[in-house]
Amino acid sequence: MMPLIIDCHGHFTTEPPEHHAFRAAQVAYAEGKSSDLPVYPGIPDKQLHDIIEANQLKIQRERGSHVTLLSPRASGMGHHVPGLSVAKEWSRLSNDNVGRIVDMFPDNFAAVCQLPQTVDGDLSDVIEELERCVENGFVGCNLNPDPSGGRWSAPPIYDPWWDPMWEAMVALRVPAMIHVSSSCERCLHMTGAHYINADTAVFMQLIQGDLFERHPELKLLIPHGGGAAPYHWGRYRVLSIMLEKPGLDTHLMNNVFFDTCVYHQAGIDTLFRVVDIKNILFGSELLGAVKAIDPETGHPFDDTKRYIDQLTLDDEQRHAVFEGNARRVYPLLDERLRKRGL
Repeated sequence: MMPLIIDCHGHFTTEPPEHHAFRAAQVAYAEGKSSDLPVYPGIPDKQLHDIIEANQLKIQRERGSHVTLLSPRASGMGHHVPGLSVAKEWSRLSNDNVGRIVDMFPDNFAAVCQLPQTVDGDLSDVIEELERCVENGFVGCNLNPDPSGGRWSAPPIYDPWWDPMWEAMVALRVPAMIHVSSSCERCLHMTGAHYINADTAVFMQLIQGDLFERHPELKLLIPHGGGAAPYHWGRYRVLSIMLEKPGLDTHLMNNVFFDTCVYHQAGIDTLFRVVDIKNILFGSELLGAVKAIDPETGHPFDDTKRYIDQLTLDDEQRHAVFEGNARRVYPLLDERLRKRGL
């Protein structure tokens, strides 16, 4: 099989205006600002095809990756919006659009689902949507540890409250990318603070708990390079000792993985110096939060393959980061690719 470059972190962030207008009307209904329940207009096949061809697929080809794990817009998940029925409809519509994209471009994308989480809801409907998506060929999910949008009202992810979710994921053989959505707090910028705070907070929660002792087959991916964790690795090693936990290597790092959505060379250098290669998956957040050209290099900030190419990795290490680790963490992806001869 030919070597592949698998991007583990991509989003459908090029939705047409009608999609956003529907969501605005849906949120207004959910918040009691409108009495009209909107009807989703849908995205015609040709329009959806042309959008992906001109954006995600174009960039994928230009930057030299082959397969992107595609999920709905993370900031658009909006788990703070009230109402389970709204959350269920919004997740289903969002996931179905991603599923259609994968059906249109089966060699270029694999689907990762959004979940209908709510601030005060339980996990039964979340698990039901996950099961539906996996039945339809999805290979993973995005799980929000803080549906409240920065208020952190949910239990920590090591709390047994989450156990039904972990059990379902293990049974279905899917990992979760731990990814928050919108920030509802003025003091927490969404992508610059809320996202990175959540990545870091979850890593600390995992140190505090015993999640992987209870669920040894569970796999969790912390995006954005693991937040601040690699930069403060010594702090977390010390805290693990002070909390009388095992070392990080055995306590967490057989089950926790980081992507490479870090947008400068020094950050990538640090990630690879601190974290074992087996725990790093190539990711660029293809059409995510960072859409600008770096004036110092003349290249897009989010072309993270360029940073990795500057490292002195041997062939085995490159294969692990660009392909092997993703196939191992996402076993349904591996099966999908093998069926397609990839």
